[in-house]
Amino acid sequence: MAGSELTFIWSGSDRTGRSTQGEISAPSVAIAKAQLRRQGINAKRVKKKAKPLFSFGNSIIPNDIAVFTRQLATMTRAGVPMVQSMDIVMDSTEKPLMKDLVRQIRHDVSGGTPVAIALKKHPKQFDELYCSLISAGETSGTLEVMLDRIAIYKEKSEALKATIKKALTYPIATILVAIVVTGILLINVVPQFASTFESFGSELPAFTQFVVGLSELVQAWWVIIAGAITALVVSFSRLRASNRGFSAKVDAALLKAPVFGKIIHDAVIARYSRTLSTTFAAGVPLVEALDATASASGNAVYTRAIKLIRNDVTSGMSLLQATRASGLFPMFLVQMTSIGEESGTLDEMLGKVADQYEMQVDNPVGAMSSLIEPMIMSVLGVLVGGLMIAMYLPIFMLGSVM
Repeated sequence: MAGSELTFIWSGSDRTGRSTQGEISAPSVAIAKAQLRRQGINAKRVKKKAKPLFSFGNSIIPNDIAVFTRQLATMTRAGVPMVQSMDIVMDSTEKPLMKDLVRQIRHDVSGGTPVAIALKKHPKQFDELYCSLISAGETSGTLEVMLDRIAIYKEKSEALKATIKKALTYPIATILVAIVVTGILLINVVPQFASTFESFGSELPAFTQFVVGLSELVQAWWVIIAGAITALVVSFSRLRASNRGFSAKVDAALLKAPVFGKIIHDAVIARYSRTLSTTFAAGVPLVEALDATASASGNAVYTRAIKLIRNDVTSGMSLLQATRASGLFPMFLVQMTSIGEESGTLDEMLGKVADQYEMQVDNPVGAMSSLIEPMIMSVLGVLVGGLMIAMYLPIFMLGSVM
């Protein structure tokens, strides 16, 4: 299978007898040698390229695909042939895995394979929506325009994801830091004070007794506590990934969460508008565009709603009527959909909706970022300060008695 191609390192000589070396992608060593012979290379040594032992930080992430798309869009718009454009992208890429991916795509395209089909061989990096848009561009002869639209779509989508991650990372980081600091104090610091308190010969304050008891509990059960928390997090993640009903309940709860619920809601509306705008502008039929939009919504509640809209549109209802009937979409989006359908500029109107809601996501996250640092300091101050007060309280009381 072409999708299972390997990368080989080769060395040999060219037609002039000059020593040369390089890399080539092929399903097997034999085919790699045959490809080199067709290129006029007398390969003396061909071996499979070893994979790095540790690939942390080297994996292909969605932002790499966004950069790849932007580079291709820029070069094809400038009139650079596709194969040459991929050569340039490959040379400018530092990640080995990304370089190998581009090399495989370039090999297929240089052999006459359409770009969309070459990309479909790598579904982890290029989803159905991406390949469909590329295919539409190749069919209509507007590949450079389509690449530009996809690049904008990917850039906006990744920027939105980064904003959401930023909003969620700070509170999670605060909780984790608080747990780690508290655990260290309870396991390593409090026992030192507890051994000192034993020589006092008097009853400890209730707050100190509580902290010492908590310390003893954590020391005795910290492995089980850590394992239980880890198991709970892993089970939750797997259950959400495998159980649609549970995932829908979690997503519904997230939409109702204070502060974050509004951010998640606006992000979903922005993603819906951006995806539908891009696919509709590419000439994808509305029903197929809604299918792609449902998959890209990122929230089970809205995925179900968009699929219902698609069914209503399939049965003859207009997009405006179906969107309004769902009851989940804001009036601004409904009104812009109405204007777009009436004027024939649906993609443009939905693009404006996406811009508006992307801005609505950015603003609260920016404000939250400026407030999160003092909040972290306050939480840690209360925890650490409370533990220290509990430890020094018996000493202060002993001093007052003496």
